[in-house]
Amino acid sequence: MQPTSRFDATMPLHLHALISDLQWRVQMLDADIQDEERKAGDADPTSLTYPILALTLRARRDNLRTSIAMLESRFARSSETILAA
Repeated sequence: MQPTSRFDATMPLHLHALISDLQWRVQMLDADIQDEERKAGDADPTSLTYPILALTLRARRDNLRTSIAMLESRFARSSETILAA
């Protein structure tokens, strides 16, 4: 089965680039979280003194990880489709 459009043919490349970008952003968020925890002297997210910014960054990072997992699944399916063609 051949891709129906130029976009379909390049979709795995675009997905790979997007996944790589999101993984880089997760690394940056990890560094920011560690920095906030170091400044506050508290690395326990369940603590009442844990920084609000770090909690927000953790939520954003977790959402990106979920997005990455979904995109990786889509990337695998699109790669299989291209290889089967």
